[in-house]
Order: sequence, then structure tokens, then C-alpha cells
Amino acid sequence: MEVMSLALVGLLIVMSPGADFVLILKNSINDGRNAGLWTAAGISLAIGVHVSYSMLGISYLISQNEALFSLVRYLGAGYLIYIGLKGVLTANNTLETVEEEAETIRPVQYVMQGFLCNLLNPKTMLFFLSLFSQLIGPEQGSGAFALWYGLYIAVLHGLWFGAVAMAFTSSLFKAYLLKMKKRLNQACGIGLIGFGSYLAIKS
Repeated sequence: MEVMSLALVGLLIVMSPGADFVLILKNSINDGRNAGLWTAAGISLAIGVHVSYSMLGISYLISQNEALFSLVRYLGAGYLIYIGLKGVLTANNTLETVEEEAETIRPVQYVMQGFLCNLLNPKTMLFFLSLFSQLIGPEQGSGAFALWYGLYIAVLHGLWFGAVAMAFTSSLFKAYLLKMKKRLNQACGIGLIGFGSYLAIKS
């Protein structure tokens, strides 16, 4: 695969709406810009884990072990459903809640949310498996190139989701979004529940 094609594939996969995007939107609206940025950092860190086990071939072994793959799938589904339900049940539309939580956020909490949301998504695992099977071969230097490409994907995730968090907490969007905060919280929660349920029932 050519370098430009790989760069485009990476960009498209990062920008495609999914559970990570919904989680970034939810945390940014609920708890402010810093919460969204820390969540983006967690997602980026999880990409590093995907790259590591893909290069080591662990993802291939997992995909060939039905029981182990099912465990990963159900863990991921359960986590998405959990944070989705939490978002729906705690949704509110008060400005005071947003401002207070934005001042007292715990970075580790949001880093771990982003990290686990991405790490426990088996679709992401299979994406990296299929992609890196094309990058890593008997040719000399293929491993080094795959490592650099993995770094590119991780950085791209951090930049894209950081930009999403910045955009949705900017003054241009903030006043409008806060008016719809409760509905958006519920919509994001339902979206996460939907992603989790789809992963749980998908064969």
C-alpha cells in the first residue's frame, strides 16, 4: 500500500463517527473542554496498545480464539452500555453543573474512560489486525515502517478528538449546546448503549 493511501485510510478511520466520538462529545458537553481533551488523550494512548499487540501478532491469536475474542467483545459492549446508561440517567440541563464539574475534573477519570472505550472495542482490534497484516512482511524495514505508521495513527487520534473537544466547547457552539444539554446527554448515552448492544449481539 502506498504511503499516501495509508495516510488517507488513517484519516478516514479516525474521522468516522463511532463510540469514541460519542464519548468525546458527551464528556465535553458535560464537563467542559479539559474533560474532552483528557478523554482524547486516553483514546490516543489506547491506539498505542493496539499497535503494540498488532505488531506482536497477539491480535491475530485473539481473533482465532472464539472464546477469548467473545470475552473481549462482551467486556467492550458492557463498558459502553454502562457509560451510556450513566449518561442517560444523570443527564441534566443546568449551567451550574457544567461549570462546577469543569473546575473539579479528575484527569485520570477521563483518560481511563477514553482509554477503555477504545481499547475494549473489538472492531478497532480487527481494524488494526487487518491493516498491520498488510504492513508487516518479510521485507527488511517493514516493521519499522509499521511502527511509524502506528505512531501516526495514535497522534492523529489525539489531534482529531482534541479538535472535536475544542470545537464543541467553543463560544460559537457552547451557548447553543448548553440549551440542549440534557437532550444531547441522553442522545450520547443512547448512542453508546446502541454501540455496546450492537457489539454484544453481533455474531
